[in-house]
Formats: sequence, structure tokens, C-alpha cells
Amino acid sequence: MSQTEEYLKKRILAVDDDVIILTRISTILRNDYELVTVNSGMRALRYLKQECPDLILLDIRMAQQDGIETLREIRKMEECKDIPVIMLTGVESKDTVMESAKLGICDYVLKPFSSNELLKRVNRVLGQGEE
Repeated sequence: MSQTEEYLKKRILAVDDDVIILTRISTILRNDYELVTVNSGMRALRYLKQECPDLILLDIRMAQQDGIETLREIRKMEECKDIPVIMLTGVESKDTVMESAKLGICDYVLKPFSSNELLKRVNRVLGQGEE
């Protein structure tokens, strides 16, 4: 891949407190996207003060600050408030889905997710076509 192609890759911020999930996301997406991984909502917010990725994959259940709280903070950040967000969770809860929807998520992926499903949803959100 040329430097130009590398530079043109869309950047995704993946936020999850489970290193196994972050490794899996990285394995699935690293060929098509530039991936930045952090293991907490607080680290995600620190990163977002410096950079604005093209997409955020955000786990809902995390220690200290969960994904909903993190997303509320992201939506308050002027430079980052319109970044598309796909929520990731191991628990299917109608209340959580509704709360996430109110905060403007563009998709919701249940764990465990298949590689094809995650890549398809990311591609759709980022307008990268079908794989």
C-alpha cells in the first residue's frame, strides 16, 4: 500500500475495557482502516481533545465511565459532536438502546459479533460500500 493510500484510510477510535475485544476489532479492521484503540471512556475523551476520527466504536459497559456517559461527553465537544458512533455491548437492553439512540448513534452491535458483521456495519457507516 502506498503512503497516499495509507494517509487516505479513514480513522476509527475503538473504545473497550476488554483487551481481547480491542485486539479482535483491530484484527478485523486494520487492513481497511487506521485504528486507534483505548481502554476507557476517559482515555477516549483525552484522545478526542487532540484528534477527530471518522468513526467511534464505543463499548457500553466499562468500569469507571460507561459508554453512555462517554457518549454524552463526546456530544458536548464542538469538534466531535457529529462523529458517527457505533455502540458495542454484550447485553441487549431496550433502555440502553433507547438511551444510545437519543444520543445519536448510527448503529448498535451485540457482542459477540462476527468479523463480517462488524466490517459490514463499519463500511456502511463510513460509506465504504459492501464487502
